[in-house]
Amino acid sequence: MGRKVTVASCSLNQWALDFEGNSKRILRSIEIAKSQGAKYRLGPELEIWPIMHHNVRYNCRVLFLNRKVLLIRPKMLMANHGNYREMRFSAGVYLTFFPCFLQDTVPFGDCVLSTKDTCIGTEMCEEMWNPDSPHTYMGLDGVEIFTNSSASHHELRKADQRVNLVKSATTKSGGIYLYANQRGCDGDRVYYDGCAMIAINGDVVAHGAQFSLDDVEVISATLDLEDVRSYRGELCQPIKVDFSLSSCDDIYLPTHQPVEWLFHTPEEEISLGPACWLWDYLRRSGQAGFLLPLSGGVDSSSTACIVHSMCVLLCQAVEDGSREVLQDVRRVVGDESYRPQHPRELCGRIFTTCYMSSENSSEDTCSRAKNLANQIGSTHMNINIDMAVKGILGIFSLVTGHRPQFRAHGGSHRENLALQNVQARVRMVLAYLFAQLSLWARGRPGGLLVLGSANVDESLTGYFTKYDCSSADINPIGGISKTDLKSFLLYCVEQFQLSALRGVLAAPPTAELEPLTDGQVSQTDEADMGMTYSELSVIGRLRKIAKCGPFSMFCKLIHMWKDALSPSEVAQKVKHFFRMYSVNRHKMTTVTPSYHAESYGPDDNRFDLRPFLYNTRWSWQFRCIDNQEVCQPVQTSQTFRCC
Repeated sequence: MGRKVTVASCSLNQWALDFEGNSKRILRSIEIAKSQGAKYRLGPELEIWPIMHHNVRYNCRVLFLNRKVLLIRPKMLMANHGNYREMRFSAGVYLTFFPCFLQDTVPFGDCVLSTKDTCIGTEMCEEMWNPDSPHTYMGLDGVEIFTNSSASHHELRKADQRVNLVKSATTKSGGIYLYANQRGCDGDRVYYDGCAMIAINGDVVAHGAQFSLDDVEVISATLDLEDVRSYRGELCQPIKVDFSLSSCDDIYLPTHQPVEWLFHTPEEEISLGPACWLWDYLRRSGQAGFLLPLSGGVDSSSTACIVHSMCVLLCQAVEDGSREVLQDVRRVVGDESYRPQHPRELCGRIFTTCYMSSENSSEDTCSRAKNLANQIGSTHMNINIDMAVKGILGIFSLVTGHRPQFRAHGGSHRENLALQNVQARVRMVLAYLFAQLSLWARGRPGGLLVLGSANVDESLTGYFTKYDCSSADINPIGGISKTDLKSFLLYCVEQFQLSALRGVLAAPPTAELEPLTDGQVSQTDEADMGMTYSELSVIGRLRKIAKCGPFSMFCKLIHMWKDALSPSEVAQKVKHFFRMYSVNRHKMTTVTPSYHAESYGPDDNRFDLRPFLYNTRWSWQFRCIDNQEVCQPVQTSQTFRCC
């Protein structure tokens, strides 16, 4: 027997229920793997979907060799947290046999493959993340090659966790580790970001792209089994396979050496991940582009920059010779002879922006929106909503005999809020009208998807109007914090030469829904919310990741913020946040589907399943905080004690 093996792993852009397309992508990846000289090819989790055995549904991998099924390996450890609902599958069983139409029976369960020259074991996604990972026992039992089929979604700053887990799996006891992952938008809020990799003895020797428009990506590596061999006991029941991964004449075959993994910065991840997600959504939706209400603020500008980044990726892919991307672009724009020449030019074909002004809008925001639209190349419109707002208020006045006034004009808080909401909701109605008919007015076929631009912190506190222009078809920034979005725009200034963003970043965040004072904005987001965006980001992580309620959050924040705020001030902020959060939680039931990017997102649909009707008084919790404030003298070395 030889000692060197060539193995392949891949990332596939599979799509739920697209059976023909999924099959083609699987077969294509196998062909590419064979062309690279690989004798083993690994695909992502659920590339063939579930298997029913004895009327029970399992999430399985199927291992083939020359048209023969060697093993059906069900997933043993399920992910049932965050975005995952894997308890709809049953956990795998120990070895049994499965009736198969291709052959009499197939081994079904937790097994390894014993070839003539090595031993191959199997993991599936969550099993690598679990403290009781199968690779630990397989390595002790003599397995030399570990394979992991995953469907792991993107989150900011998550890629290095995967890499460290893979490296750790082979650092402890040696071995070769193949990791395959899904890629693309599977028709939901998450984006799977590839990162297929191959490692040996704690070093990554080959890896794929984290963000790419390619539906099929295959990586391979040639490795020496003698580099991982050592004496191990054999406790696992192996399935003997009359096959060898190595060849007898491989002495002159070079092996892959360790490579350095260059991780994307969070700003690059925001630029690439949501852009790929938007493209998958657009090409699969059958629509002809996007429409975005562009206000000239950080949030809508971030959404616009992500669309621009998508156009940059598309043009680069076409320039690199991707026929699939070119075909999809032509189908979207409705021109079979079209070939994009520049991101700005492509942006003008598929991206429409509109500034929806009112009597409360400033010239500054109008000019910022126009300048940015000009630099990215979108088709831009100015729409004045005053006529529609006055018409709606006229109907109300006609029926009730009363006309509400802004607070600045002597009105009550209730009147002031209602007048802001009318403006915001009119913008949503107009956004959908122009999305449906603006291409018709230009003599072009198709409609546009409406893009939203509310960030994760605003969703957390409910600082937006229900059914306003944040209500859209999809939202690429709904899972991203304001702090990260500002850093992203700074990145775009340099990366895409979008100098108009400097003015956006310099301006205070504002909804511009209340009357101006001497032509200047008098309303700011942070003043309305009663806390800064950076404070909200900390609070959001404590609420979701640390699972803190009001009292436990107070206990943590008095230490985290001790240099800036007194315990009494911390108590006020915690109480204020939980009041806002509980009063507005119902808004999460109708929030626009958003790209999942943060581990503290408040998405009610899938990731953050909680009640939407709370006791907004939080009587017991707030009383606990008050009691601790009374006990404030019980301190040691300036440390405030929470019991």
